[in-house]
Amino acid sequence: MGNRILIVDDAAFMRMMIKETLSKNGFEICGEAENGKIAVEKFNELQPDLVILDITMPEVNGIEALKAIRKINADAKVVMCSAMGQQAMVIEAIQAGAKDFIVKPFQSERICEAVKKVLE
Repeated sequence: MGNRILIVDDAAFMRMMIKETLSKNGFEICGEAENGKIAVEKFNELQPDLVILDITMPEVNGIEALKAIRKINADAKVVMCSAMGQQAMVIEAIQAGAKDFIVKPFQSERICEAVKKVLE
């Protein structure tokens, strides 16, 4: 497949889980970031095909990072992920340009499904 993905989550184990799932399914992980500020820098540097972005993070949250990424590239493909029960944030993320949304805790199939759908 060779689609390059940037994984952004403040929890290292979450990044590891997503990375393992996507790697096993033929996706290339080109980078990781633990907050929105680093995510924007890495997006600019790596130009990934897709970003998986957590909403709740220190320094710069996922919504702010999403807006910054979309300023760099209006066509950026971003899949947001967040914990249960944050519907208002989901709506805000979609309005800000997110292509899909994954709710934690998530199934591996759901991650792959979202990534494939957005990259098509």
